Amino acid sequence: MNRIISLAVVLLVICQIDLAQEYTKYVNPFIGTTNFGTTNPGAIVPQGMVSVVPFNVAGSSTNKWDKDAQWWSTPYSWDNQFLTGFSHVNLSGVGCPDLGVIMVMPTTGEIKPRYKDFGSMMSQQEAELGYYSCMLDKYQIKAEVTATPRTGLSQFTFPEGQSNILIDLGNGLTNEQGASIRIVSENEVEGFRMTGDFCYHGQSERPVYFVARFSKSAKEYGVFKKMPEMQAEASWSASANEFKLYQSFQHPVAGDSIGAYFSFDTEEDERVQVQLGVSYVSIDNARQNLEFESTDFNFQATRENAQKDWESTLSKVKVEGGTKDQLTIFYTALYHMNIHPNIINDVNGQYPLMENYGTGLVEGRDRYTVFSLWDTYRNLHPLMSLLYPEKQLDMVRSMVDMYKEGGWLPKWELNSSETYTMNGDPSFPVIVDTYRRGLRDFDVEAAYEAMLKSATTKEVDNKIRTVNDFYLANAYVPFMADYDNSVSIALELYLADWNLAQFAKDLGHEGDYNRFMKQSKGYVNYFDKKEFKMLRPKNPDGTFLASFDPLQGENFEPVHGFHEGTAWQYAFGVPHDIKGIIKLYGGSKKFTNKLQRVFDDGLFDMANEPDMHYPFLFNNIKGEEWRSQKETRRLIDTYFLNTPGGIPGNDDCGTMSAWLVYAMMGIYPVCPGDMDFAITTPVFDKVSIELNQRYYKGESFEIIKEGKGNIINQIKVDGQTSKSYFINNKTIISGSKLVISTKEK
Repeated sequence: MNRIISLAVVLLVICQIDLAQEYTKYVNPFIGTTNFGTTNPGAIVPQGMVSVVPFNVAGSSTNKWDKDAQWWSTPYSWDNQFLTGFSHVNLSGVGCPDLGVIMVMPTTGEIKPRYKDFGSMMSQQEAELGYYSCMLDKYQIKAEVTATPRTGLSQFTFPEGQSNILIDLGNGLTNEQGASIRIVSENEVEGFRMTGDFCYHGQSERPVYFVARFSKSAKEYGVFKKMPEMQAEASWSASANEFKLYQSFQHPVAGDSIGAYFSFDTEEDERVQVQLGVSYVSIDNARQNLEFESTDFNFQATRENAQKDWESTLSKVKVEGGTKDQLTIFYTALYHMNIHPNIINDVNGQYPLMENYGTGLVEGRDRYTVFSLWDTYRNLHPLMSLLYPEKQLDMVRSMVDMYKEGGWLPKWELNSSETYTMNGDPSFPVIVDTYRRGLRDFDVEAAYEAMLKSATTKEVDNKIRTVNDFYLANAYVPFMADYDNSVSIALELYLADWNLAQFAKDLGHEGDYNRFMKQSKGYVNYFDKKEFKMLRPKNPDGTFLASFDPLQGENFEPVHGFHEGTAWQYAFGVPHDIKGIIKLYGGSKKFTNKLQRVFDDGLFDMANEPDMHYPFLFNNIKGEEWRSQKETRRLIDTYFLNTPGGIPGNDDCGTMSAWLVYAMMGIYPVCPGDMDFAITTPVFDKVSIELNQRYYKGESFEIIKEGKGNIINQIKVDGQTSKSYFINNKTIISGSKLVISTKEK
């Protein structure tokens, strides 16, 4: 009888473990960690402020220092195995360096403050959601990390002897300068680190504060500091080359390359933990975050809580069918798109105000940061509205508050600072798209006021539209100098103004609607009807740029008139007026042939945003919809893999991943602000999207694929045959069922 009971208990435990990892078990955090994906396998919870990430770009697999690696835009690359610590504030999937600071590094033996000396080759890497581990070969230390929203918890299993934990404030990804550190006691340290400037633009530097506590009191502790040449201080030890060690003090130590060390006598396989809380407001808030989210150094409980958070997030979309690899790349993409934007408010609701060093307060909601809007407006925010409307609303509220605090809506915001990166006015489509999906519980009038300000203010006083004078007068942006981005800038502004027009119409401002609708069609100015029959840069005098090569810009080489792409990759960059661009190209047949050439001749770039909606444009041509189904599936199978290089380029804060989630489900929002989704063939037999009934009428939206083919034979919506290859947002959120019958072609 006891054996039967024991077996039942074992089976129950196994079932509970399996249920606990129903969706997180499919995620591979190493996807995108090479091939310029710039993701990382570090521990984080959904939209967490803190991520504990293995920092290995300071060296290479040959254990040689690589100074050029410091410009990398990611703290981690699968290709390198030289670890120099675990950073606690990081970005995921970006193309420019920043953050990657507040490093924790375990060592043994003598204290060596230079990271090219204390770094170690690592092996036995493992990662799952909310957890990462590796072995530090140099020291035979097992390192494990997990996280809460505002804290990181590291667990180091040491060998016998002297073991050390370093808090390194000198190592990072960019041009960060300035830090301060103070040892509070034998098991606590506090301080701050400046974060540096995103893309070295000199705009986004912020202090990030921290408090770290150790599960064991140190036998010795002190600080280290890189000293200027020829400088000598009697109170500093000279045992560490250009670094000096100081073993007792009462006041903070400031500098650039500084840190603290804590040494312990450890037994074989003894574990020492470090819990580190972060704040962008103050050290006191970092300590409060630490105390509020602490699990009393219970590493397993923290890890399990993180996994539960991810399980709840991923379970909003349930899929059936598909291979294990397809399930893995799908749920990994869903994971990646829930990293940014991330919260920046502390547990007490405080956060740094936009563009100043004051402190704001939110109550009953979260303040978000990291708005890579040129990327994320295209698909991530519409997907957030569908799957996580409560978060999307807080994101829009955060954006409107940024206008109230800093005078402008964000463009590429990072930690309450504007980086002024990329083109256009990308906040417009995010806010308007959210509003038109029925999520309207934000300051709508302030949002509209902010858009009008940006759209109409002269360029001398305009921080976002710095080419506004000529654009308003002539409806295009002129080519002014070699390798400018004139056409790309204008195309982004046309889409923004189209969204502003829709917003104006919905709010009853008919005059503004007419004005901005007219402005949104200025792209016709760039269309060269005679020679190239495509969009072409234009001079201020109205003539086309003479030295024009539509292929210029391949592989990110400098290009006249276009940003991060060729003229081909911008050739159909008018998602708000597909009928108009079809007409410009000479009708349906010529449009189809031109669009198909992009794919057939290798002119399409899956690794970047400007053309990512192109596969779905065939849906606008009757009888040619099958091309969307063919190209979408080919792109999924070719570029998205269950490997470290399985994202074709920068994930761009989840944008590439959002494209994949949509494409694998079988729908895509071709134009933000337009409530129609293009339909293509799903990868899975069944997709069930759980709808938040606080915001939407329906309980769930289901997509069913019948048949094993990849070409759509018939579409039914709630049992009624549909001849359209589009489905409206209103139909989706009412809780409908989309059935797609397929055939082989």
